[in-house]
Amino acid sequence: MSTTTFSYEFDNECFKGKVSFPTGIFIDGKFSAGSDNTTIPVLNPSSGKVIASVAEGTAKDVDRAVQVARRAFETLWGFKVSAPERGKLLNKLADLVEKHSDELAALEALDNGKTFGWAKAADLDMSISTIRYYAGWADKIHGQVLETNEDKLSYTRHEPFGVVGQIIPWNFPLLMMAWKLGPALATGNCIVLKPSEFTPLTALRMCSLINEAGFPPGVVNVITGYGNTAGQAISGHMGIDKVAFTGSTLVGRKIMEASAKSNLKNVTLELGGKSPNIVFNDADLEQAVNWASHGIYWNHGQCCCAGSRIFVQSGAYDEFLRLFTAKSQSIKLGDPFVSDSYQGPQVSEVQFNRIMDYINSGKEQGATVHLGGEQHGKDGYWIQPTIFTDTRPDMRIVKEEIFGPVAVLIKFEDEEDVIRQANDTMYGLAAAVFTKDVTRGIQLAHRLHAGTLWVNCYNVLFPNVPFGGYKQSGIGRELGEYALNNYTNVKAVHVNLGQVL
Repeated sequence: MSTTTFSYEFDNECFKGKVSFPTGIFIDGKFSAGSDNTTIPVLNPSSGKVIASVAEGTAKDVDRAVQVARRAFETLWGFKVSAPERGKLLNKLADLVEKHSDELAALEALDNGKTFGWAKAADLDMSISTIRYYAGWADKIHGQVLETNEDKLSYTRHEPFGVVGQIIPWNFPLLMMAWKLGPALATGNCIVLKPSEFTPLTALRMCSLINEAGFPPGVVNVITGYGNTAGQAISGHMGIDKVAFTGSTLVGRKIMEASAKSNLKNVTLELGGKSPNIVFNDADLEQAVNWASHGIYWNHGQCCCAGSRIFVQSGAYDEFLRLFTAKSQSIKLGDPFVSDSYQGPQVSEVQFNRIMDYINSGKEQGATVHLGGEQHGKDGYWIQPTIFTDTRPDMRIVKEEIFGPVAVLIKFEDEEDVIRQANDTMYGLAAAVFTKDVTRGIQLAHRLHAGTLWVNCYNVLFPNVPFGGYKQSGIGRELGEYALNNYTNVKAVHVNLGQVL
């Protein structure tokens, strides 16, 4: 069976043009059908209709990709290519992504549902800058010479693992691919990557750009498939030295278990969150409301660090609620390809139903639906911006990650009260504090149990600043120099210069 192809004519105010590219599994620089000759349907979440079919990769395809990646590592990449050359290729890839940024943003909007404007301004912009950032690191990865004694030369080397497996989510498909590819390629690893079956299009389009940039065949391999087959095969494969995963905490546990039961491969996890966003009486309420809205509604609430628990001090609570309600009501839900749309549909029917189940549980457990709480429209997977008040700490909507445009507003009295409530969670991905007292902001940033702390802003990320979680929000760090540590082994070398036994 020949490989599948995606062809689509875009004709809207944001992007006009025809795109066409192969949608087979990508191994050894070539596209092909999966071993079982089966396909996976890809839906447009705005309508719920099928727009494409991609090859379904299986454990057999993962096996083949791992073999190819190992051969490439030993003969074409790894120690066989200089660090400056790796940086040069990454820069070429960044240039190609930039050249095709409108097309890639359109693909993200089509199969993810995010708005074209945000896909271009956020996802594409940071994907490009991330790849360029790690291109700059490629020839700056080194060990140390360590002083021991005059008869010994001791030094360290930071060496690539070899073959790494990477499993990326559906909420930021291209961006998460860039976060994974950048440090792994800069350090000299070969890759077997699985995109989400819900949003595989940009990953497959990237394969052609990877070839065009000049990466040797087999350095990057992409397997489109389901999590319980292709994803499971990657996480438990004896030939994969390290696995990196972004997604839910539940699946993260399964990946750790598979690693432990196979070859005890190194694991990096960027998982879920239930992030607190804390607003004090002295905050600039207009700015706090704008950032809080961005914190929960951006990307339709499908963001691991979403500020879904909004704590407001009692003296500002009523006014904040009034302003936040008005801001939420002003959000335009609409066609992702209309320039003034802010919120598109949820990514899939599965995710839509999951969010609605949480909303219904909030109603059943006695919380007040202050705003929204219903489906928007009749076609596709749209949910109204939703605000819950009058909640209790034991409610599911307060404790569990919803991953949708659903905020809970919680009143607090003082710093000790809010710190206790904010830290009362199994997650620890992010948190924010809004106050005009910078000293208070910094002090709370140090006391809140989270990997990223924002003071008077929210959802602001940079390629050179690490991102990752405390507690059950993950292991390791994405971005920055810290991410390089995820993809190297440290070797200590001892050379005897004169010691005699």
